[in-house]
Amino acid sequence: MKKLSFSKVMLWFGLLFLYAPMFILVIYSFNESKLVTVWSGFSPKWYGELFRDEQILDAVWVSLRIAFYSATMAVIIGTMAAFVMTRFRRSWAKLTLSNMITAPLVMPEVITGLSLLLLFVQMADTFGWPAERGMLTVWIAHSTFCAAYVAVVVSSRLRELDQSIEEAAMDLGATPLKTFFLITVPMIAPALIAGWLLSFSLSLDDLVIASFASGPGSTTLPMVVFSSVRLGVSPKINALATIIILAVSLVAFLSWYLTRRAEKKAKEAMGS
Repeated sequence: MKKLSFSKVMLWFGLLFLYAPMFILVIYSFNESKLVTVWSGFSPKWYGELFRDEQILDAVWVSLRIAFYSATMAVIIGTMAAFVMTRFRRSWAKLTLSNMITAPLVMPEVITGLSLLLLFVQMADTFGWPAERGMLTVWIAHSTFCAAYVAVVVSSRLRELDQSIEEAAMDLGATPLKTFFLITVPMIAPALIAGWLLSFSLSLDDLVIASFASGPGSTTLPMVVFSSVRLGVSPKINALATIIILAVSLVAFLSWYLTRRAEKKAKEAMGS
């Protein structure tokens, strides 16, 4: 019998610490009782109740749309900011931009949400826009703080690139814009995808900033879950969390499979 090493013990302990609560949550999503902490028998009825709850379904749809739009806009803004941070010569303007981009990473979400709320109110009083807070203001708010994470991820990738490839393309007649889209973007594509997925997750999970920036008709899923938890945890929340865990697991497995398949093909091409 092989002796377990300390590293393996700590690995299994860490995995158990991380995934045991999720495993218990999945089990209790099939609990027949209304009390989430008391097991009274196996039943999938709460999944049916979940799909009949229009408030939760509407909140899921709103959250998914906001997360998609916010992640896309954050990638655009964050990539431009990262390009400025890494490719422009050192100056006070570049240093100021770098500090402003990274500020949302360390700033409490309460301060960010409150400042955005005051901004929207002042803009509405001065310009008449936005007339009311809703999906648009939540989208702007989420794009603002998600762009900081994208900028950090993309800038780290840009610093590792060999700029001589871009310089060679421009020496051969390519314009800077064409060089960026045909040379730079493909090379930083993994960082762009990582930044988009990170922004999507942050937007989908955000509660504090969305609470300040949202209005009637733009209630996100975390806001619905939090308001229901304050009145008592419903087994429908367990069912919803189980579906989210399943969806994330499938995406992670698919990403791992595609990455492994691409690496295998690359090795076979190099071997031949």
